[in-house]
Amino acid sequence: MQRRRLGPSELHVSRLSLGSWRTFERIDRSGGLAVMQAAREHGINFLDDARYDDETARAPIPTGYSEVVFGELFRAAGWDRADTVVANKLWWEFWPEQTAQKELEASLGRMGFDYVDLIYANPPPDGMPVRDVVAAIGELLRAGLARAWGIVNWEAEQFLAASRAAAEHGLPQPCAAQLPYSLVRRDWVESTAMGEALAASGAGVVASFAIAGGVLTGKYDAGGTGRSREELDDPRLADARETGRRLRALGEDLGVSPAALAIGFALANPAVVSVLFGATSPAQVTENARALELDAGVLERLRAF
Repeated sequence: MQRRRLGPSELHVSRLSLGSWRTFERIDRSGGLAVMQAAREHGINFLDDARYDDETARAPIPTGYSEVVFGELFRAAGWDRADTVVANKLWWEFWPEQTAQKELEASLGRMGFDYVDLIYANPPPDGMPVRDVVAAIGELLRAGLARAWGIVNWEAEQFLAASRAAAEHGLPQPCAAQLPYSLVRRDWVESTAMGEALAASGAGVVASFAIAGGVLTGKYDAGGTGRSREELDDPRLADARETGRRLRALGEDLGVSPAALAIGFALANPAVVSVLFGATSPAQVTENARALELDAGVLERLRAF
C-alpha cells in the first residue's frame, strides 16, 4: 500500500489507518487477531489506538482494556514495531493533577511499548491554555515517549494557536490533524480557517468518520438501530441517509461497497494523508482497501454528490 509523509514529521504512513479504540469490545480476541493480520497483509502500517473504558456498560470495560488487547494482538499478528506507526491519544481529564507524561506512560505500559510514534492531543478542557497543551507535548517528545504529535477535533483557531506556541518554544509543528471528513461532513476540513491552520503547520489530515458512523452504509435505514426516534427524524440525518442511499445505488452499479466509495472520496482530497477506519472482520479490511483502486471517473462522480 502506498505511503505518504505525515506533515513535517519523519513518519511515513499508509493511506489507510486501522483504528481499534472500541473494536475489541465488539469482537473476541480471535476475531481481533484476524483483523490485525488482514491489515498487515494489505500493507497498512498506521495503527490508531487509545484508552477506552466504560464502567456504565452492561459488561463494564476496565480502564485501558483496548490498549491491553491491542498490544497483545499486535505481537500475536507479527507486526514489525520498527516499521509500524502507532498512534495514541491524550485526554486531559485529570489535568492538572496528572501529567501528560504519566498518562502516556500508563498507556505504554498497557500496550507493552516504549514509545508511540504519534501522540494526538484531544481538545483541551475549559481553563487549560493551548500553550500548556503544547508544553506538555514538548515534555513527551523530549522524554522520547512520542516521536511526533497532532491534534484531534480542534477548532481552527485553537490549532493555529498551538502551531504558534510550538514555534515559540522551539518544538516540532503538529504533523497531523485527525478530523471528521465524509460526503456528509465536509465543512471542518474544507473550511478556509482550517486550510490556513493546516498550511501554517504543514500538518496532514487523518480523516475520521468517513462513513459517517454507518449512516452512509445504511446502518440506520432499517429500524434505526442505536438511534433515537428524535435523531432519526432530524432533517440533517435525513439528508445524510438520502446521500447514503445514492451512494449505495452507485456502489451496486459499480460492484463496490459504499464504505469503499466513502473512503475513496476522503482519500481524493489532497489534504488527506490517511483515512482512519474500524473493522470487525478481515472482509471489511479487504473491502475498504478497494477504495485505493477507484478510478478518476468514479471519484469525479463522488465529488458531485
